[in-house]
Amino acid sequence: MILKKEYDLICIGGGIMSATLALITKLLDPKKEILILERLDKVAQESSAAWNNAGTGHSALCELNYCPENKDGSISIKKAIDICSQYETSKQFWSFLTKEGFLENPEEFIASVKHHSWVLGNDNADYLEKRFKAFKEHFMFDSIEFTREKEKMKEWFPLITENRDESEVMAASRIDRGTEMNYGVLTEKLFSILEKDFDTPVHCSMEVLDIDPDTDLDWTVEIKNLKTKKTHQLEAEHVFIGAGGGSLLLLQKVEIDEKEGYGGFPVSGEWLVCKNEEIIKQHNAKVYSKAGIGDPPMSTPHLDTRFIDGKRQLMFGPFAGFSPKFLKEGSHLDLFNSIQFDNIPSIFGAFWHNLPLTQYLIEQVLMSKEDRMDSLRKFVKDAKDEDWEVVKAGQRVQIIKKDEFEGGKLQFGTEVISSKDGSITCLLGASPGASTATSIMLEVIEKAFPELINSSEVKEKLKQMVPFYKTEITKELFDKELEKSKISLKL
Repeated sequence: MILKKEYDLICIGGGIMSATLALITKLLDPKKEILILERLDKVAQESSAAWNNAGTGHSALCELNYCPENKDGSISIKKAIDICSQYETSKQFWSFLTKEGFLENPEEFIASVKHHSWVLGNDNADYLEKRFKAFKEHFMFDSIEFTREKEKMKEWFPLITENRDESEVMAASRIDRGTEMNYGVLTEKLFSILEKDFDTPVHCSMEVLDIDPDTDLDWTVEIKNLKTKKTHQLEAEHVFIGAGGGSLLLLQKVEIDEKEGYGGFPVSGEWLVCKNEEIIKQHNAKVYSKAGIGDPPMSTPHLDTRFIDGKRQLMFGPFAGFSPKFLKEGSHLDLFNSIQFDNIPSIFGAFWHNLPLTQYLIEQVLMSKEDRMDSLRKFVKDAKDEDWEVVKAGQRVQIIKKDEFEGGKLQFGTEVISSKDGSITCLLGASPGASTATSIMLEVIEKAFPELINSSEVKEKLKQMVPFYKTEITKELFDKELEKSKISLKL
């Protein structure tokens, strides 16, 4: 393995984010020298791995937490529109790669699985109907269907409707164009393109020890080869920290003011995974329900058809857990090491104003398998213990940031932190991260390489790659691009 001394861009982390950033940058300027570093011995082993995430192409078609109810009873769909646009942007980028011959066999990472929302009780049914009416008026969601009829729901998801009391009040909505994603396979494919077509391999078993300002170029990155135990000092004009849960600890080593006040709250996850092939065959859908009153958005229960390791799977969850680790392969000291003088007020403020979350996590951690099965039985009435097993999911770190009113705020979602000059960028946070990777990494490129992004030639290239980029999305454009990506990605 030969390392150069200087690079235009060093990407830290071998997940979907670094893969997307490096590939877009290389497509826009093949001359850029890019180095990708991964601490583990393979790429896509943490948040990008298929078992470690929900695998939903998060496009807000079924996730109810993206459509809060306003005080006046109306439904806000603004966040849903944003997330839908971002996911369709990702699909456009993958379609471009497919059409250009870079990305083969898209069916190995993306599949059509209809997206449903399903709720119990009169109040929730009324909410879902109001959301349906709001969605129906917007061109991004106008193919939505809604029903309160149990017979219709039997067609949509028979496993959930089986053995239900006729008096039970239910409602459901459905959008046909939903997708199931294997981000692990996609990440491997993107890195394969980088290596094969752009001579940019990933260097695995490489741990980043420190990132310091440099007098000549912008940054010196100190790395350690975990196999040979040798350390190297490399220089980079730009650094991107995309190490999932490990990003915060690296950001804290960087001398920039913008990092101040940021903390992290680790949350682990578990799935119930079906082992009975007969049951798996009865369900071909993604069905999301509502989080309980006072529960955080991450607790939204869903029963999902997945395609992992070449097999159709059925999983239910997620169940939250607590581990002080920031990565699945992290250290039990991660949380302790992340507490610094500048983020203590943020962490304390976030904790104090999120006591229900703490209570929720304690309850989740204390759940037995039987408790988890009882949660599943709200979806699948006669679920049997022997048909389901508990599988560990990934580790997430939710963002804690300064807040002038509360001291600190727990924030769900993702955020890009960058130095004033954009020479160092860091991605913090979790869901719906992977689905929106293309939009987020275009934001990183805008900060890091403004001179590149502002050239007319590059703007033209970007329009080919992602037609939604910097464009007002009309119904005509949306429908046209949706059809194009459907054909390219074999949906």
